[in-house]
Amino acid sequence: MSASSTDPLFQPLRVGALELPNRLVMAPLTRSRADQPGDVPTALNATYYAQRASAGLIVSEATQISPQGKGYAFTPGIHSDEQVAGWKLVTDAVHEAGGRIVLQLWHVGRISHPDLQPDGGLPVAPSALKPEGAQTYVSADSGMVDIPTPRALEADELPGIVEDYRHAAAQAKAAGFDGVEIHAANGYLIDQFLRSGSNRRTDAYGGSVENRLRLPLEVVDAVVSVWGADRVGVRISPTGTFNAMSDEDPFATFVAFAKALGDRKLAFLEVVEELFDQDGPAPEQARLSAELRQAFGGVYIANGGLTGDSARGRLEDATADAVSFGRAFLANPDLPARLAADAPLNEPDQATFYGGDDKGYTDYPTLETSSAS
Repeated sequence: MSASSTDPLFQPLRVGALELPNRLVMAPLTRSRADQPGDVPTALNATYYAQRASAGLIVSEATQISPQGKGYAFTPGIHSDEQVAGWKLVTDAVHEAGGRIVLQLWHVGRISHPDLQPDGGLPVAPSALKPEGAQTYVSADSGMVDIPTPRALEADELPGIVEDYRHAAAQAKAAGFDGVEIHAANGYLIDQFLRSGSNRRTDAYGGSVENRLRLPLEVVDAVVSVWGADRVGVRISPTGTFNAMSDEDPFATFVAFAKALGDRKLAFLEVVEELFDQDGPAPEQARLSAELRQAFGGVYIANGGLTGDSARGRLEDATADAVSFGRAFLANPDLPARLAADAPLNEPDQATFYGGDDKGYTDYPTLETSSAS
C-alpha cells in the first residue's frame, strides 16, 4: 500500500480497546449467504471477510440475536452453537489475515414476516404500527413481500429481549470477535423504540425521550456487562426514513442517546448520515453530526455517501474520527490499497447483493489480480 504518511485515511486510531492501522471501516452489509437450515456462516463467508481484512475495522453483516430477531431469509444468527462455530471460521480467517472484526447484533423488530418467525407468529415491535411500504423476502423465490402489522411487545417480555442481547454478546465472544456493534439504526427494533414515529407506548418505555431511551440503554448495559464498554459500539441513523421511520425531534432524541452512550464510555458511535446535497452532508445533517459528536465525546465514525476525497475531508476538518464504507468495500476487497493509490474502483453488481454463491461476493478483482490478468 503506497499511502502517503500524511494521508488522513491511513493514520492509526485507537478505538476503545482496539488499535486500528487506518481509519477505513467496513460498514455492516447484509449479503444473505448463510447456510440453511440454521442460518450458519460458512467457509465462503470466511473467505469474503478475510479478503477485506485490510480495513482498519470490519463490522460484520447484521446478525440476528434470536429466532424472533430474524427478518430476512438467509441472514446469519449468533444464538446457536452451530452459528458460533460458523462465525469462528470467519474470525479466525480475518485474524489470520491481520484484521479486526466486530459482530453487529440485530433484532429486526417489526421488519419481519410470520414465515420467518417462530411458530408463524407476528413480528414484534414497541407498538402495533404497520411500517407502510416496508418489504422483506422470506425464501429464494418469494420476491419482496409486504410486512404485516406487528404486535406490540408486552412490558413483561422486554427483559427477555434484553437477555437475548446479552446472550448474543456472549456468543459473539465465544466466536472470537474483537467486540460488537449494537444495531440501533435503519428502522429495526432498537431504532423503533428510540423514535417517536414508531414508539407510541404509554408505559415506562414510551412517550418522553427518557422513556424511549430506556430499552436501548438496558440493551447497551447488558452487552457492556459481557464485553466491557471499550469493545462495544452503536450504529444509529437519526434522519433515516428507511422502513417507514420518523421522529418528531431527531436532535433531541439522538443527542440525548449519544450523551448517554458517551457517559458509558463506549468504544465508538457509527452514524448513518442520510441528508446530503451534492457537496456532502446538508447543513441540517452537518449540524446534527456536530452535536452528536460533541455529546458522545468518543470515536465518531461517519457513514453514508462518502468518497475517498470527502472521507479525507471529514478527517481533516475533524468532523469524524473514522469513516465507514459499504458498497465500496463490497465491490473492492482491497479498498484501502485502491484509495491509497487513487486507483479506480470496481462497480458493485446490485443483482448479486443478496443471496447466491461466490459470484458478486468473493470474485471481485483486486488491483493485483487485475494487473496480472
